[in-house]
Amino acid sequence: MIDLGEDPLKLDRQVCFALSVASRSVIAIYRPLLEPYGLTHPQYLVMLALWERSPRSVKDLGAALRHEPATLSPLLKRLEALGYVTRTRSRSDERRLTVELTDSGRALRAEAEKIPYKVVETLGMEVAELEALHGVLSRVIEATA
Repeated sequence: MIDLGEDPLKLDRQVCFALSVASRSVIAIYRPLLEPYGLTHPQYLVMLALWERSPRSVKDLGAALRHEPATLSPLLKRLEALGYVTRTRSRSDERRLTVELTDSGRALRAEAEKIPYKVVETLGMEVAELEALHGVLSRVIEATA
């Protein structure tokens, strides 16, 4: 058995607590950076996936973001209302919905490129530290998938 010390239930020793607080805190940094574009953090993640490749099926987006299609639907509707994406049903298979960036959505990428730099600056951490953290979190994600 792994030794977790004197009190394995002490709040400030819990990985889940640290991840939860860190997640909320980092997402809060994004909020004012995304606000001028009308984006929430979950919508920003969708845009990141689309900036990597567009068009994409909703199924493909869901896999990339680890979201169910039903979770993506309201995000995509809002992004479409903002004019950043279009959603189109496949002519050959009506169940297949394709999401594609609009010209406005593609143009937003140039502005969004500034966001990671501002986040790093706000965190006040070295890029190497954040890369190491990303690596550890990626291992956590893999272990829980």
